[in-house]
Amino acid sequence: MIPHKKYRTYKWLRKRNNQRRMLLILFFLIITLLGLSLFTVAQNSEDKKTLSPQQVMEIVKQFHPVAKQADIVIEKAKADVTISRGMFDPILKNETTQKTFDGTDYYLYNRPELSIPTWFGVEVSTGLEKLSGSRTSPEETLGETSYFGISIPLAKNLLMDKRRAALQSAKIYRTASEAEKRNMLNNLLLDAMKSYWTWAQQYQAYNILTNAVAVNEKRAQLVRTAFKLGDRPAIDTTEAVAQLQNFELMQSQAWLDFKNAGLDLSTYLWTAETQPYNLPESIIPNADLQTINLNTAIIPDLNSLLSVARINHPELMLFNYELGILGIEKKLKFQELLPVVNFRYNQLGKGYNVLKTATGPLFENNFQYGLSVGIPLRLSEGRGEYRKAKLKITETQLQQSQKLLQIENKVKSYYNELVTLKSQIALQEKAYKNYYTLQRGEEIRFQAGESSLFLINARENKTLEAMQKLQELKAKFFKTENMLQWAAGNLL
Repeated sequence: MIPHKKYRTYKWLRKRNNQRRMLLILFFLIITLLGLSLFTVAQNSEDKKTLSPQQVMEIVKQFHPVAKQADIVIEKAKADVTISRGMFDPILKNETTQKTFDGTDYYLYNRPELSIPTWFGVEVSTGLEKLSGSRTSPEETLGETSYFGISIPLAKNLLMDKRRAALQSAKIYRTASEAEKRNMLNNLLLDAMKSYWTWAQQYQAYNILTNAVAVNEKRAQLVRTAFKLGDRPAIDTTEAVAQLQNFELMQSQAWLDFKNAGLDLSTYLWTAETQPYNLPESIIPNADLQTINLNTAIIPDLNSLLSVARINHPELMLFNYELGILGIEKKLKFQELLPVVNFRYNQLGKGYNVLKTATGPLFENNFQYGLSVGIPLRLSEGRGEYRKAKLKITETQLQQSQKLLQIENKVKSYYNELVTLKSQIALQEKAYKNYYTLQRGEEIRFQAGESSLFLINARENKTLEAMQKLQELKAKFFKTENMLQWAAGNLL
C-alpha cells in the first residue's frame, strides 16, 4: 500500500507542475505580446472613415468662413476699382432756367452738355445752348448756339490728380487683396494643421493605452489564476490590478483629450452650405504616427525657403503694395507745390450743328477761352503734405525691413527646430527599443525566478512612456514642418 501511495503522490505533483509550467508559458506569452503591441498597435478601422491633413486643408480653403471672407476682400477691392473708374465716366447734364415777371419774359435758358474726363487730366466737352428773352445778359448770345471745348491743367494736376490717384490706388488694392487672401489663408491653415496633428497624436495615445489596458486585463486574470494555484503570492494580484487601474485612468484621460481635440478641429471644418461640421467619433486620422518613418524625411532647403519668403511672402508683398500707394500719394501731394494754371477753350458756332463748330480756325472767330492762375505765396500746406508723404514712405520701408528680418529669423528658427526634431525622433526610437529590450530582459529574469512583477511593471511603464514620447515628437515634427512653410508664407 505504501509504494502505491507514493506513486499516486508523485503523479499528482508532476501533473500540477505541468499545469504551472503551461500557465507560466502562457503568462510570459501575454507579456511578450504586450511589448509587441506597444510598438505596433492594432487599429480596427474596418468601419472607420479617415481624414487626412490634405483633406483638412482643402475643406478649410473651400468652406471656412474666413476663407470666404478672403474672397469677399477681393470682390470689395474690385468694386473699389469700379467706383474709381466712375470718376472717368462721361457726364451728360442739362441746365434749364426761366424767369417771367409781371407779364414780361425775362429769359429762357436751356443748355444740355456732354463732358468726357480723360486719363491725362484733359476734359473734353460739347453742348448746345438756347437763350431767349428781353432781359438777358449782354455777354450771353441770343438764339441757338453750339460749342466744342477742351479744358487743360497746365501745372497743378497735369501729371497727377485725385481721380487718377484714386484709380491707381484702387488697382493696387485689388492686387494687394490677393496677397491679403493668401496671408489670411496662410494663418488659418496653420491653426487648422496644429489642431489636426494634436488630434492625430491624441488618437494614437488613446489607441496605445486601449491596447495596454486589454493586455493588462489578461495579465491580471492570469496572475489571479496563478495565485489560486499557489504559484504567485497575493501581493502580485494587487500589483497587477494596480497597474491595470493606472492604465485605465490614463486611457480615460486619453479618450477625453481625443474628444476635445476633435472638437477643436471641428472649428475649422465647415460644409459647402457654410454650416459648422461636428467631427464624429467614427472618423479617425489618416496619418498613423506609429508607422510613419521619419528617418528618411526630406528637410526643405533653407536657402530656397528664405528666397521664397523674401519674394512671395504675403506680408512682405503687402508692404510693397503699400509703398506703391504711398508713392502715388507722394506724387499727388507734389502737385500742391505747383501753381494752378488752368486753360479752357471753346469753339463756338451758330445753330445746333456741332461739327461746324470744329471746322473754323482757332483763336480767330467764334471762340471763347479762359485762363486761371493762382498759387499760395508760402506753400505751407503743400510743403507739409509733401514732407509727410515722404516720411510715410520712409516709415513703411523701415517696417518692411523689420518684418523681413522677423520672417527670416522665424524661417531659420523653425528650420533648426525641424532638423533637431528629426534627430531627436531617431534617438527616441532607439531609446524605445532599449526600454523594450530591458522589459523583455526583466521578463526573462522573472521567468527564472530572479525578478518580480513590480520590476516588470516598472519596465513596462518606461516602455509606454518612451512610446508616447515618440508619438509626441512625431506630431511636433509635422507641426513644425507646417510652421516652417507658414513662416515662409507658403502654407497653401
